[in-house]
Amino acid sequence: MIEARIAKTIAPQRDSAGLSLGLEFQAGSGITALFGTAAAGKSLTLDLIAGFARPDSGRILLDDRILFDAASRVHLSPQRRSCGYVLQNSGLFPHMTLRQNLAFAADRLPRLERHRRVNEMIERFELAETATRRPHETSGSDRARCLLARTLVGAPRVLLLDEPSQELDARSRVQWNRILHSVRDDFQIPILFASHDLAQCIELADQMLLLREGRIAQRGRPREILDRPAGVEVARLLGISNLFQAEITALDPGRNTSRLRFLEQELNGTYFPGHLLGDRVWVCVRAEELRASERNGVKPEANQVPAKLLRVAELPQSVRLEFTSEISVELPLGEFERQKDNKDWLVEFPPEALRVL
Repeated sequence: MIEARIAKTIAPQRDSAGLSLGLEFQAGSGITALFGTAAAGKSLTLDLIAGFARPDSGRILLDDRILFDAASRVHLSPQRRSCGYVLQNSGLFPHMTLRQNLAFAADRLPRLERHRRVNEMIERFELAETATRRPHETSGSDRARCLLARTLVGAPRVLLLDEPSQELDARSRVQWNRILHSVRDDFQIPILFASHDLAQCIELADQMLLLREGRIAQRGRPREILDRPAGVEVARLLGISNLFQAEITALDPGRNTSRLRFLEQELNGTYFPGHLLGDRVWVCVRAEELRASERNGVKPEANQVPAKLLRVAELPQSVRLEFTSEISVELPLGEFERQKDNKDWLVEFPPEALRVL
């Protein structure tokens, strides 16, 4: 268990903005994602835990062992913290083979134990075919896996990862994610994973801390955060493009229903507790939850809004349609192909997809 209550102020520099970091969180065994944009405080948080930077105030404990405590002036050096840290831009020793890189990290172990441990890591991280090669003779995937293996060979009590798969291609990233899941299950230690890739956080993390300007804007399971953003800024950070203001015109807790006025249309939604008739609220809807179909000159039905198609953007597995009134809809490729010649469109807002922030 890692427990942190830390504060750190970074003054503005000529080529960078300042940051006032203030976080409090706990992370047990499993993967905790630190998600946020650049300069949100993700890397700084890892540096403070690892001991490469010193907090201005607070306390850091690892399995009830004090790593830092401002009040008692405890600040253990990185070598004494039992933290495994895979830095974003760190590299392997270029003059050593992958096996030699692992052996160097296990140098403090007895010779036979070191040999056994290195062989175990080579097998676990699928490095047998490249173990005798130097880093420049291997792929980016091999180097990334060797970095992770080199970090774990010393049996750390917490693993810190700063976007280590950022430069991997799509195929290598799938392999990396599979291996990291295996590490989570087998090592049973806290893993803090800093990333600005929401899809990867959703796939990998057991819990997510969404950082914004040095603060935790929301915490919870990734899917829960995506389904229930804590506010407009959180929704924007999550890339939810459909954000609009609406007026609550009806509320019925008994039937679990409500009505919203949006673009001179009435939309049916689920009941929104804590709100009153006439309230102006922000509503968010994920693009993949909306439906789009041809209008054919018919009158819109409940929760359907007429819209003019402005742009089409192709995604790996789908198509994003951008309509007037800043409405975005994401459709599967096949569904769009059947409708691509539509002239007039209707966008449907399913009641359960409407979320009031």
